[in-house]
Amino acid sequence: MNLVTLNRINYDSLATLSKYLGKRASETLTAIGNSTILQNKSLAVFCSNKCPGTIIIKTYDLMKQMRERGITVISGFHSAIERECLNILLKGTQPVIVCPARSIEGMRIKTEHKKPLEDGRLLIVSAFTGKERRISSERSLRRNYFVAALAETILVPYAAPKSKTEMFCRQLLQWRKHVYTIDDEKNIHLMEKGIPPISNVAKASLI
Repeated sequence: MNLVTLNRINYDSLATLSKYLGKRASETLTAIGNSTILQNKSLAVFCSNKCPGTIIIKTYDLMKQMRERGITVISGFHSAIERECLNILLKGTQPVIVCPARSIEGMRIKTEHKKPLEDGRLLIVSAFTGKERRISSERSLRRNYFVAALAETILVPYAAPKSKTEMFCRQLLQWRKHVYTIDDEKNIHLMEKGIPPISNVAKASLI
């Protein structure tokens, strides 16, 4: 698949980047795959790397429901939980957007991504320049803000107390984004911050 450059000014679906990121929004993006997927309303997924078992099971069940409903999911798919969510989603037919925390120029395409790319249901998109080839904590955070700015709705299955993910959630609430978490007692700290729980995708109007 060829690498293409997307001019943010010429893409109506990317106008939301300026709204939330201001001057931090990149003027151009690079992409591999079906860039029309960016026109879809999407749901972003962010999850702490270490996650309680009960929440893991509920998260995977929700991913299967989203797959069946054809919901476009966007994420960095970096943490262990997020990577498994991607594996579940790629078994379906709905669109998926993957956002690495690095440049995708010269990036090697994973074997499991080739068919979804050929089928036009997978998009790999990056806001990083060709010089930013290594993943770092700073770039991961920038990527997360980029993903959140693009998404219509956000699901945070779990954010460990006092973690960077929990602090990130506070910013999302200030953006007045629709943010949900998993209905589990381990997420009480998120619910107390005003993030409502979701237990069944079919019962919620996510996007």
